Amino acid sequence: MTNQPFGSWPSPISARLVGAGGVGLSGPAVRRAPDDGEQTEIWWAELRPEESGRSVLVRAVSGPEATGIGQDMLVAPFSARTRVHEYGGGAWFLGQADVYFSNWDDQRLYRLTSGGLPEAITPVPSERHGLRFADGVEGPDGSWLVAVMESHDGSEVLNQVVVIPTNGDGEPVVVVSGSDFVSTPRVSPDGRWLSWIRWDHPNMPWDGTELCAAPLFDGPRLGNVQVVAGGPHESVHAANWTADGRLLFSTDRSGFWNLHQWTPGDSNDRAITELVGSEIGSPPWVFGVQPWTELSDGSLVAVQTTAGNDRLLTIRVDGTIETLPSPFVAVSGLAATSKGDLVCVAQTAVDLPAVAVLSSAGRLATFRAPTSLGIDGGWFSRAEAIEFPSAGGRRSHAFFYRPTGLDVSGSADELPPLIVMGHGGPTAHTSPAFNLKVQFWTSRGFAVVDVNYGGSTGFGRHYRRLLERAWGIVDVEDCVAAAEFLAASGRVDRERMAIRGGSAGGFTVLAALTGSRVFSAGTSLYGVADLEALATDTHKFESRYLDSLIGPYPDAKPIYEERSPIHHVDKLSCPLLVLQGMEDEIVPPNQAEAIVAALAANGIPHAAIYFEGEQHGFRRAENIVRSLEAELWFYGRVFGFDPADRIEPIAGAVGLNQ
Repeated sequence: MTNQPFGSWPSPISARLVGAGGVGLSGPAVRRAPDDGEQTEIWWAELRPEESGRSVLVRAVSGPEATGIGQDMLVAPFSARTRVHEYGGGAWFLGQADVYFSNWDDQRLYRLTSGGLPEAITPVPSERHGLRFADGVEGPDGSWLVAVMESHDGSEVLNQVVVIPTNGDGEPVVVVSGSDFVSTPRVSPDGRWLSWIRWDHPNMPWDGTELCAAPLFDGPRLGNVQVVAGGPHESVHAANWTADGRLLFSTDRSGFWNLHQWTPGDSNDRAITELVGSEIGSPPWVFGVQPWTELSDGSLVAVQTTAGNDRLLTIRVDGTIETLPSPFVAVSGLAATSKGDLVCVAQTAVDLPAVAVLSSAGRLATFRAPTSLGIDGGWFSRAEAIEFPSAGGRRSHAFFYRPTGLDVSGSADELPPLIVMGHGGPTAHTSPAFNLKVQFWTSRGFAVVDVNYGGSTGFGRHYRRLLERAWGIVDVEDCVAAAEFLAASGRVDRERMAIRGGSAGGFTVLAALTGSRVFSAGTSLYGVADLEALATDTHKFESRYLDSLIGPYPDAKPIYEERSPIHHVDKLSCPLLVLQGMEDEIVPPNQAEAIVAALAANGIPHAAIYFEGEQHGFRRAENIVRSLEAELWFYGRVFGFDPADRIEPIAGAVGLNQ
């Protein structure tokens, strides 16, 4: 065992490995085989940093001749990503024989037939990216599909449900309109009903939505619309039909997202689960969030989230609820085969995400095995759930990771530096799933705490609403409290504590550095600096999000100014690193440029890197590598250690003793 200063440990978890291992998995979807024993197709999407963030559709087979190896089904340069809501999701879906996807470059909807090249089935819009599509399903006879269409062709952005001929012969026909937003159009198995979810400004979909259903007639056209569940203060999502014609959905009516069901003709829905202290569902930032699926015997499998941890529940036809044993701590995208196997994107505490298949007999297989890291597990730090006191007498939550290296430890006369992480959203949560970016830091001698501050999900509606009119206050208080809790317990060096975060987490970074003196460094990745600018210069989906987090604009203009870090740079006394994508439509680059200009004007040590071609979040491998290495270099300059990695200094850095 060798002793080396914390932060300077040589680590096998390189920034290049993080970039290569950061493949994002979504889906999966299943074509159920008939009962004659034929193989089942399993499809998923892979967002690949090493292909400049291209989203590739992959197919594998489950059955007697299955190889466990996926085959790429989408040739370059096609990429299955949609710009609807800017965050996307639901960019592709399976039909009875074909696959449909929204192509990133032109945002048209395409049909992919077996052995063929993609063919566009929606028209060329009058403006580039003027028509965008997401969250579709094919109709019963395969001649048409329904999907969400977001139109940017007029003076205002319109979100509607449309019917599209699958042969590409004809324009999309609007069947649902009038609401600010729509999602989750789903057709009942007998083809007689269409369901969808709608909501209006200023609500976000986790605040208040309505689940609607209407008879579906030839044409297709809709009959009288019925509101099944929901309202301005009830969040309904993840709605879909079961094989026997019930409409299942998740609602937080009880204070926690639970499964309910409704059958056409019923006047009311009824609860399937009555969980307290945990939830079935997560905030639908993207389309296609599906926390439950139906098995071939009519039972259900659902993801239960408790304090950031996921586990699987089986809900039998008789209502009995059992835990389905699995090694997973994070699960998404449930689907099922006709043989009763469960397919999902899942992750343990020590592996990268994989497409996993859990058989009805309890056997586990992976069809997209995790990238082979070839690293001894002695380098990996495991999450420790901690609960700590915060302001106002509340208890807050986080996952703590100790610095962990194989045959290396810190110097006896020092404590490790701490990196406090604040998740994005802010309506989201962090989990204990294996994260290479966390391991990048812990394997170099940093301690990390990933905070589920008040406002995070998976703790119920009350905890989720703690940020109401309190963004920049509660999240900052909880991040500060986590750092002070760890410092007071002697686990980290109080004089070397940094805070980092992206998007909403970047705002928390800037608010913490201008509102407290706990941290001695910070990194803002595409973070919000000017709330007023965000309220007046952002996309439709989030254009009223700040009504609940800050207050209605412009009535609450003084609060926007008071909470905006850009107006308090004179209170920022520690170094800051700013990392920003130049094609970000959610937090425009002018936010980062403004904070950097203010830092320079006030003589505060800082550095900044602007990445051409990046949107909100870094998807290209080379940019992931550069951003991580630059951040490590930055902490080395601030905390007084020399990284073992060979890193190019940040050009133009100010006051960092290069």
